[in-house]
Amino acid sequence: MEFIYTESELDDIAKKIIKSSSSKTLAFYAPMGAGKTTLIKALIKELGSSDNVSSPTFGLVNEYALASGELLGYHFDFYRLDNEEEAMDMGLDDYLASGGWIFMEWPEKIPNLLPNDVQNIKIEILDEETRKLTLA
Repeated sequence: MEFIYTESELDDIAKKIIKSSSSKTLAFYAPMGAGKTTLIKALIKELGSSDNVSSPTFGLVNEYALASGELLGYHFDFYRLDNEEEAMDMGLDDYLASGGWIFMEWPEKIPNLLPNDVQNIKIEILDEETRKLTLA
């Protein structure tokens, strides 16, 4: 499934991803500056959280909750990892088993640790304002 969109259409794209996704574990493949974090922010908002969403580049993982305080999910940025062992050391298995939504930036850094049911999302930069998203 493919979507062409601009930033002004992110809320609609977030709804379509949530409706179309085969999993609550989403792996985002895209070059730097393609809008991964911006899209994840729209997804977290659409799922009902009012938390401030930012890239977890330095902390590696951010946790988000619903207004009720209930867990919504986790947002990972694996860009700075040197190897898959670092992801295991941070307890990735526990996060994946949490039952919450999982949003992963740079999943290509941990290919052997991705669950079988992961929903792969590829974002391509078409031009300065337009992106092409593929659910695979």
